[in-house]
Amino acid sequence: LALREYPILNSHVNPDASEMTYKSAHNISLAMQTPSGLLVPNVKNCESRSVFEIAAELNRLQSLGEAGLLTSADLSGGTFALSNIGSVGGTYMNPILVVPQTVIGALGGVRRLPRFDANGDVAAAHVMNVSWTADHRVIDGVTMASFSNLWKSYIENPTNMLLDLR
Repeated sequence: LALREYPILNSHVNPDASEMTYKSAHNISLAMQTPSGLLVPNVKNCESRSVFEIAAELNRLQSLGEAGLLTSADLSGGTFALSNIGSVGGTYMNPILVVPQTVIGALGGVRRLPRFDANGDVAAAHVMNVSWTADHRVIDGVTMASFSNLWKSYIENPTNMLLDLR
């Protein structure tokens, strides 16, 4: 959903950054560990899928990855990348771009940590660190931070995300 508001983040750029192509399809690449090593298949057309359809496609890709049966079609055409480093105990990192994509995010594991609540009292909070890398030749820091804040608002308030779904 946040990509609809920041379409420059769903783009490809050529090696010398002289041409950028905005991608209408949100083909979200997801790094996954397989017996063949780390592979990055993608869920195609997320912008037109329901949450349940995306979950089913993720399960399909994971099963194919574990069986060593991912196809070139599964592995090509990504427009925006995510890496779930939390699944291997990670909290934050500096993710490396999947060229020609312009953004990648690393999702850390959710941890229960002490934080101050609205009254100034210490309370338990669930915290997930997210690290973003963007191609600064075409994406400025303000755009990335604004996208991150919108993305964060959807994660923290899933009701708002559901209201914005098509």
